[in-house]
Amino acid sequence: MEIRPTTEQDRGVFVDTLHAAFARFPETPGEDGGGVWWAATEMDRNLLAVTAEGRPVGTAGAYSLELTLPGGAVVPVPGVTSVGVLPSHRRQGVLTAMMRHQLDDVRARGEFLSVLLASEAVIYRRFGYGPATYTQRLTVPRHRAALAAPRAGGGDTGSVELLRRAECVDLLEEVYDRYRRAQPGALSRPHHWWALGAGQPPIAPAPRYVAVHRDADGVPDGYASYSVSGDTLTVDEVIALDDTAHTALARYALGHDLITEVVFKHFPPEHPLRWQLADFNAGQLTNHTDWLWVRLLDVPRALTARDWFTDGELVLDVDDPFLGEHHRLLLTVRDGKADCVPTDREPDLSLDVSDLGSVYLGGTAPSTLVRAGHVRAHHPGAAALADALFRAERAPHCLHWF
Repeated sequence: MEIRPTTEQDRGVFVDTLHAAFARFPETPGEDGGGVWWAATEMDRNLLAVTAEGRPVGTAGAYSLELTLPGGAVVPVPGVTSVGVLPSHRRQGVLTAMMRHQLDDVRARGEFLSVLLASEAVIYRRFGYGPATYTQRLTVPRHRAALAAPRAGGGDTGSVELLRRAECVDLLEEVYDRYRRAQPGALSRPHHWWALGAGQPPIAPAPRYVAVHRDADGVPDGYASYSVSGDTLTVDEVIALDDTAHTALARYALGHDLITEVVFKHFPPEHPLRWQLADFNAGQLTNHTDWLWVRLLDVPRALTARDWFTDGELVLDVDDPFLGEHHRLLLTVRDGKADCVPTDREPDLSLDVSDLGSVYLGGTAPSTLVRAGHVRAHHPGAAALADALFRAERAPHCLHWF
């Protein structure tokens, strides 16, 4: 078996092999080649697993994206995608070979983090990935959807305008890009994704209504993409640059006529909207799930790339069995920046690189993994110190599907 990179001439074979791995058939693209989720595929980042007879039996790909870290640093990352093996060749080492080849390629490109959305959690942890952001669904019955007046005062001096997706794509792209640069855990949406309609709504050209919020100066600072089916209004996503815009867009959706419930598909953890409801129990949270998985490929570089919000020192003993590497590192944080160097000091925490990926963005507390038996704390104060160090300025959240 050979793992080889693809070229543009392999596009059809790559797409067909990927769909066959999941027993699906490709959609028919539009005349411009767009309108399907795989339209933005980067053939120079994709791999094919090919048998000795030349038959393709597996695929793995990556998109060139940017990830926002705690503190606002934006770094390039591969968004791993299109991973599949034909049912006839599973459990024969094809996936492992592709993932190893891919990580080697990522390192050769100088990228020190890799991210993915895991179709099955048990698969990707063994390759060093750990769940780092989470999302959930919020459902609010229309008759219990009233928002309480803010007791601390203040209010919205902006406005909400109703548009159709087809007439405001450029606006959506601009607002999303401003949002993702300030939100830990958010990923970029490259321009060609919007141009090709590659992804899920509102990137995809499926008909959607869009509520656009403008601030007091008339500048767009948020949007909500939604559709109505039967008596349910479903919000694909709310993108807002601040809580004022988010509240205004939520109020718009919750006040829509001739519906019985509003569903927010990607509701961020720790978001205050439930507290804004006059009836706290009106909103029902379901479908709490992992979203973005993170893998560190250069641990010192990754730890020094993000900002930190508490001073301190922590010795991390990091095991990376898939790559056959082991690191003992002294993490020293002063005034928001970190230094990370090899050390012979006794460790405070011992952990797998996948666990480090989970805590890296601040969305998983190290103490949670200590209590779960995944991370070893070598003294009583180690977990609390790690919690304080790894926290982010706000909970990381990722909306982008790839």
